[in-house]
Amino acid sequence: MVKVAKRNLSFNFTEILDWILHLIGYAFTLVILSVVFKKTIYIDPSHYWTWAIVVSFIIYILNKTIKPLLVWLTLPLTGLTVGLFYPFINVFILKIVEFVTFRHFAIKGIFMPFLVAICISCINFLMSELIIKPLFTKREV
Repeated sequence: MVKVAKRNLSFNFTEILDWILHLIGYAFTLVILSVVFKKTIYIDPSHYWTWAIVVSFIIYILNKTIKPLLVWLTLPLTGLTVGLFYPFINVFILKIVEFVTFRHFAIKGIFMPFLVAICISCINFLMSELIIKPLFTKREV
């Protein structure tokens, strides 16, 4: 008799809500930055929020898949530069997103990708610390 392992395909509500909150946070950050810096950050105006959510979805997926590999591969360089190389990884992720979305998302200039990467990192940190963790920590009565 062969035993077949059952896969648990149930989704955890907290994981889904975490994913949705990060997606909305990334999209909101990109929209705000594209409104503030109109000449340097471009999101296709035909379906503005749709492309902002698509771009944020791609950023989220790349941050969960490719970014850990890039961090591991560039660890010696990041160590030698005392952490100053780490933002280049985020810029590289944004450039991959720009390449994948073709004409629907673009970041022009030299310093703007760094600003966008720093803003996304700050929003991600603030969402995690101020919204997600307090929502899902069990309170003792």
